[in-house]
Amino acid sequence: MTLTDPASPDAAAANNAEAPLTLDTAPPQPLGWVDQAVLWGSLGVSLLLPVAAVFVLRPFGLPELAPIAALTAIVVGALVGSALLGLAAVPGARTGAPAMVLLRGLLGRRGSYLPTGLNLVQCLGWAALEVFVIAEVAARLTTPSLRPLFVVLAGVLATLMALRPLSVVRVLRRYAGWLVALATAYLFYAVLRQGLPPLTRGSWAGFWLAMDVVVALPASWAPLAADYARHSKSGGAAFAGAFVGYSIAAIAYFSLGVLALLTVVGNPTDPVGVVGALLALPVGALALVILAVDEVDEAFANVYSTAMSVHNIAPRMDRRVLAVVVGALATTLGLLVDVIAYESFLLLIGSVFVPLFAVVAVDYFLLRRGAWDLSATSRGRLVLTIPWALGFVAYQLINPGTVSWWVALWTAVREALGFTPAPWMSASLLSFAVAALATGVIGWRGRRLAA
Repeated sequence: MTLTDPASPDAAAANNAEAPLTLDTAPPQPLGWVDQAVLWGSLGVSLLLPVAAVFVLRPFGLPELAPIAALTAIVVGALVGSALLGLAAVPGARTGAPAMVLLRGLLGRRGSYLPTGLNLVQCLGWAALEVFVIAEVAARLTTPSLRPLFVVLAGVLATLMALRPLSVVRVLRRYAGWLVALATAYLFYAVLRQGLPPLTRGSWAGFWLAMDVVVALPASWAPLAADYARHSKSGGAAFAGAFVGYSIAAIAYFSLGVLALLTVVGNPTDPVGVVGALLALPVGALALVILAVDEVDEAFANVYSTAMSVHNIAPRMDRRVLAVVVGALATTLGLLVDVIAYESFLLLIGSVFVPLFAVVAVDYFLLRRGAWDLSATSRGRLVLTIPWALGFVAYQLINPGTVSWWVALWTAVREALGFTPAPWMSASLLSFAVAALATGVIGWRGRRLAA
C-alpha cells in the first residue's frame, strides 16, 4: 500500500472531492470516524427530539413515567438504536454503495424497490417535518405571519446543501459543532436551574414502549446510513462515527425534552410547548437560533438521501436535479404538514426498517460475510422476506404506535390471537431478535440443503 503525503496535491484533491453525480461513478472515501461522528451528532441534534420526548414521558397514553425511568429509557434506546445505525453504515463503507442499492444483495434489484419506496416516503416526510420545525422556531422568534417565508427559506437552503454533501460535512466539523455544543450546554443549564420534581415519582410501566420511541429515531436513519458511509475510509470508522455521534446527541436532546416538559413547560402532554418554553428562557432565543440553523442539516440529509434512493431505480439521473425536485416537494409539504399526526406516521414507517436491518446484519455479516451481488442483474432471495415479515408482525403486535386506524387493526389481530403484550416486552428488541433468529435458521437450513 502506498501512503500519500497529506500535504500533496493528490491528498488535497481527495479531501476536497464531492459525491459523484450518478451511481456508475466510484465514490471518494475521505471521511474518518471523527468526520462521521460530527455528521451524525449534528443529525442527532434536532428540535424534533425534544418535541418527541412527550411520547417518552407519556408513552402511548400510559401513566406518566418516573423521570428516572424516562431518562433510563432514553439512554438504553439511544445506545440500541445507534448500534443498529452503525451496523447499517458498515456495508456502505465496504462496498461504496448507497443504502437502497445495498438491499439488492438481500432482495435483488426488483425486490429492493419495496423498501426503496418506503424510504422515499420516509425521507421526504422527515425533510418536510424538519422544514416545518425550523419555520416554527423562526416564526416564534419573529411573527407567525412569516412562517411560510421561513419554510421556503429552509427548504431552499437544505436543497443547496444537498448539492454538495461532502462540503457540508467539512463545514460541520470545522464550525457548526462548536456553536451547537455551546447552545446545548446553555439550554441544559437554564432548564436545570428551574429545579426538578422527585426523580422516582411516577411509573415504570411504559418503560419499554418509551425505549421503542427512542430506538425509532436512530433506526429511522439506518436506511440512510450507507449514503454517507460510502464515503468513509473504513467500515470501522463508519460504525464508530455513527454510533458515537448519534447516541450522544440523541441522549442529550431527548433528555432535554423530558426535563423541559417536567420543568419549564409543566405539561408532559404538550410537545409543541417545548419550543415556546425554551424560547422563554433567558438567552433561549439565541440558543434556538443556533439550533434552528443547525436543524437545516437534517432536512438536507433527507433531501440528499431521497435523491440517492431514486438512484436505485434510475442510476444515471443527476443527483443534483433529483435534489432540487425533492427539495421543492419537501418545501411544499412543509407548508401543509400536521406535525403531530405526521410524526406518528413516520415513526410507524421507521418500525418497518428495524426488522429489515436485522435481516441485513445477520445475512451480510454472518451468513454471506459481505459476498453480496449489487449489480443491476442481482437476483433476490425472496425467502428472506419471511424473517422480515415475522419481525414486522412481532413489532406491531407489541407496539403498533399511535396512528388510530393502524392501532385498531393490530388490536383486532391481538384479540383474534388471544395475545396481550407483557409490560417487559420491547417491540424494537423483540422484532429485531425474531427477524435475526429467523434469518439465521433459514441460512443454516439453506447451507444444510446445499451440502
